[in-house]
Amino acid sequence: MKKIATIWMFAAALFLGTMNVQNAQAQIMKSADLEKYAKQRYGDKWLDAAKNLSDQLTLDKNESLTYQEVIQAPGKTKQQLYVALNYWVTATFKDRQAITLNDKEAGCIIVTSTFKNIAEHMGTLKKYSVNITPVIRLDIKDEKVRVTYTVQSYDILSDLNSGWLTLGLGDDNKAIFGDSKRKADDKTNYFLYDEQWEIAKHYPFVEKDPQKRTCAKALVMTHAYSNAIIDKVEEAMKNGIVGNDDSDW
Repeated sequence: MKKIATIWMFAAALFLGTMNVQNAQAQIMKSADLEKYAKQRYGDKWLDAAKNLSDQLTLDKNESLTYQEVIQAPGKTKQQLYVALNYWVTATFKDRQAITLNDKEAGCIIVTSTFKNIAEHMGTLKKYSVNITPVIRLDIKDEKVRVTYTVQSYDILSDLNSGWLTLGLGDDNKAIFGDSKRKADDKTNYFLYDEQWEIAKHYPFVEKDPQKRTCAKALVMTHAYSNAIIDKVEEAMKNGIVGNDDSDW
């Protein structure tokens, strides 16, 4: 009876862990929670926060925003860490296509997963919704894991029909409001189209940027998400994802 109860508890924990994942390709947290987290750390003035962060950030040779941290795990073998992180990745990123490499022998896991709507801006002529697709690489050795988090561009859903001064009219002369949360490959509404903004070519790395306000928030949210990823990886390494993933059972 005790064994059955334990199995049910394990199944429930795993189910709840995956149910908390939002969007098709899973997120570590909801965008609203990430925004709250970012504001607590960096303030709610996005332009100032982005400018302050720019003094701490450097772009890599590919002009991508890259974060790298080595997390120590004394006493944990490479195999133990691989199992823990493989479990975390599989439970967190429900879309299996997000896991682009999972090599136990090499001790390397790579995840590429989209975080939707990290920033949204209503401009004079357009409305923007910003997504990011970080590449998250976990290199695993005995007693340590190196986390590399890279983002090269913002993926933009740009709605020409929803700016302050631009408002489309339908056949009945009623206003048409676009939907910037559409699927990225939806081409059915010609007022909506996709863009990619390279981070290196936008604020705060470029001062005179017409999308300055949008990119300021996008940068801060991207930075905050890197912190959240690293925190979750460290937690999974040290305590598992349900809190009792040890070998004493």
